[in-house]
Amino acid sequence: MRSVREIFKNKKHLLEEPEVEKLIEYCEELQDEIVEFKFQKNDNKELAMLDMLKEVIKGCNSIEKEQMEHERFGYEAPNYEATISNLKNYIYSRCREEKIWL
Repeated sequence: MRSVREIFKNKKHLLEEPEVEKLIEYCEELQDEIVEFKFQKNDNKELAMLDMLKEVIKGCNSIEKEQMEHERFGYEAPNYEATISNLKNYIYSRCREEKIWL
């Protein structure tokens, strides 16, 4: 993106016009807003990652509970292959949705 001063480099006398000064001020405000927006956008990805990690931890805790019940009460053993596959698919689908590229 070109700066305002770059645009007026061949006509510097225009930079002293009140309307152009207001335009420059406005452009600088917009540039600040763009930077803030980009920061918020990145922040949202961080929240998505935190949410995804919480879900993965919840899934791991569930499998551990199934394993303890299997050992203690003789219930059916957890299917680790399916669980790992499901967790992996969940991570990839959430990353696609949130546009987080691993």
